[in-house]
Amino acid sequence: MSGTTLSPERERIDLPVTGMTCAACAARIERSLSAADGVEEASVNLATERATVRFDPAVTGVDRIVEAIRRAGYDAIIPPPGGATVSGDDPATRARQEEYVRLRRKFQIAVLLAFPVLASAMSHGSIPVLNFRGVGWLEFALTTPVVFYCGAQFYRGAWAALRHRAADMNTLIALGTGAAYVYSVAALVVPSFFASSPMMVMSGGGPMGPTLYFEAAAVIIALILAGRMLEARAKGRTSEAIRRLIGLQAKTATIVRDGSEAEVAIDAVVPGDVLVVRPGALIPVDGTVLDGDSTIDESMLTGESLPVEKQPGDAVFGGTLNRTGSFRFEAKRVGRDTVLARIVEMVERAQGSKAPIARLADVVSGIFTPIVLCIAITTFAIWFVAAPPETRLSLALVNFVSVLIIACPCALGLATPTAIMVGTGVGAENGILVRNGESLETAHKLNTMVLDKTGTITRGQPAVTEIVALRGSENEIIAVAAAAEAGSEHPIATAIARAAKDRGLVVARPTGFEALPGQGVNATVQGMRVVIGNEAVMREAGIPLDSVESQMARISERGGTAIAVAIDGVLAGVIGVADEPRPESKAAIAAMHRMGLDVVMLTGDNQRTAEAIAKDVGVSRVIAGVLPADKAAEVKRLQDGGALVGMVGDGINDAPALAQADVGIALGSGTDVAIESSDITLLKGDLRRVVTTLLLSRATIGTVKQNLFWAFVYNVIGIPIAAGALYPVTGWLLSPVIASAAMSLSSVSVLANSLRLRNFRAPQVLT
Repeated sequence: MSGTTLSPERERIDLPVTGMTCAACAARIERSLSAADGVEEASVNLATERATVRFDPAVTGVDRIVEAIRRAGYDAIIPPPGGATVSGDDPATRARQEEYVRLRRKFQIAVLLAFPVLASAMSHGSIPVLNFRGVGWLEFALTTPVVFYCGAQFYRGAWAALRHRAADMNTLIALGTGAAYVYSVAALVVPSFFASSPMMVMSGGGPMGPTLYFEAAAVIIALILAGRMLEARAKGRTSEAIRRLIGLQAKTATIVRDGSEAEVAIDAVVPGDVLVVRPGALIPVDGTVLDGDSTIDESMLTGESLPVEKQPGDAVFGGTLNRTGSFRFEAKRVGRDTVLARIVEMVERAQGSKAPIARLADVVSGIFTPIVLCIAITTFAIWFVAAPPETRLSLALVNFVSVLIIACPCALGLATPTAIMVGTGVGAENGILVRNGESLETAHKLNTMVLDKTGTITRGQPAVTEIVALRGSENEIIAVAAAAEAGSEHPIATAIARAAKDRGLVVARPTGFEALPGQGVNATVQGMRVVIGNEAVMREAGIPLDSVESQMARISERGGTAIAVAIDGVLAGVIGVADEPRPESKAAIAAMHRMGLDVVMLTGDNQRTAEAIAKDVGVSRVIAGVLPADKAAEVKRLQDGGALVGMVGDGINDAPALAQADVGIALGSGTDVAIESSDITLLKGDLRRVVTTLLLSRATIGTVKQNLFWAFVYNVIGIPIAAGALYPVTGWLLSPVIASAAMSLSSVSVLANSLRLRNFRAPQVLT
């Protein structure tokens, strides 16, 4: 991913890192980066194989950051000039695919060579074709390529770690397989040294030689390669959400230049270009419709399956699908500035971040390998001293190797990032953009949800809710009012005009217009003198409202505004205008209550209007009359009272409160401001998505905890068994081959458990 400007003085860059195998690797790179001059913050994610670095460009640059990674014994892929593009053919993806192919090839060779070695070792002379005096040399010949070709990466990694006075998973594998191999070679070359051992392979009338462990070295490497190969494939699947988003980007665009149409590559489009989109085509970039109309599938942005109607002046977004009509639009944002590119960047950033729950795993993983080495050495020493002299070397070696192999910190290192990756990916596919792992983790602990009223609980725009006709029909009242208000830009005038349009009414042009600020309008419509306004306007005009007092009071009690309409000095009717609750708000708030959340409405409206809306949607706690600048203080007051607060707003006016909240959730519409102003952005302005977000957070963190539990339990149980703790009671010893299979299975099981999150679905009641 690209470098991202944070401020005039600070930048952030995401670098793909190659060569990591376990959490200890990630920790070592983090330490190397953090110690580099100019680096203020560094985070390395094992699952995404990515380093995120915040640095001072005046002190350091990308080359020096890459050099710090290489000093730690690893490598990094430098992003192309110009930074990120919405393309699936990036160097990191190619490197990951090449690594998978390389692992698969080595695994296949290792299996092919290790199988006859295993068969020979397990047959104990019962298979005639493998029962001959030189069978040990055959095992040596087959095992050597497995160790020095298929397993070379483990020995190189162990040597790199040793040069940096560190140890990691490669160290454990190299020591374990290397010890088994070297012991077997020594026993094969100098069998007389082991002649006193009863651990001799018998053949016919006498011993053939000491027990060899070539099969342990060969099969362990094959099994570990299998685990690494499955990990590589599973890691790719965790990033599938990003690849699907990237795949939505159009490759070409039809552009209008010099009066004719031409198809050009997407990279050739610049802001200001006029583009043509036909039915069934992907919209190439972000822009504004100039002419024509259509319905567009925006589910990739919002998760909403219903198509959205677009007309001149409406915004369209790159990657969305044009369903029906043709239209022309002007390009506004292209390349990495499009909403789709920003979404991909945000998802990658979230997947590469660390949740606080990962810190425990980081601490443990950082000291895990040295502890395992100490346990393995202690195991060898105890068995060498306690076992009978004739078997002590073999038993000590077997248990030493078993401890090294089974003690895999990979599962521990993968437990958190894989779940966060899948969780944020699933969220992105459903129009839920999570800024970082910390936000996703904190969301599941929230106990108070503060909701802005206008645009969050309500639609954010006034609408005509009631018409009381005293003179003529409802349509006549609306038509006259819309004509009189035609010269006004007030939201109430807009609501009346929209109501007339929805009813298909013909609206006349006023011949005279006078605005009465804060009260209403005077206008002449088709020769009629029309007065529209509140009670004060009517009183000044000498028009009594006695006959509609009860209706006007009812409208006010419901949180609306009552507008009287008089024609030629006679009261003609009353229009009720209100910012209605979104149809889904009541169900969403009820779901929040069921989840144990204290739901609070925070609004600048007056208390009566706020309480009317709150009663309608089921909010029992209202904080009204709060200016936008004071909303953050109200959130802090709740926090000071012990609440863990989530704030839901529109991402613009509520920015201070969103920043103050423990988790800020913006109901956006895919705009830059909405994406950048919160911890979590919901591209569909639907409160039910807030509930879905909380449920996704709970599911993700539940998966993390399951992963960590099994990773810890696996090592707590596995290491003592490998060390031979059960031998005095049961006589059981753990074969290094079984230990390697269990080690690989542990990492794959963690990945598989994380991938279950891909099946997450919001409850039907919320859809």
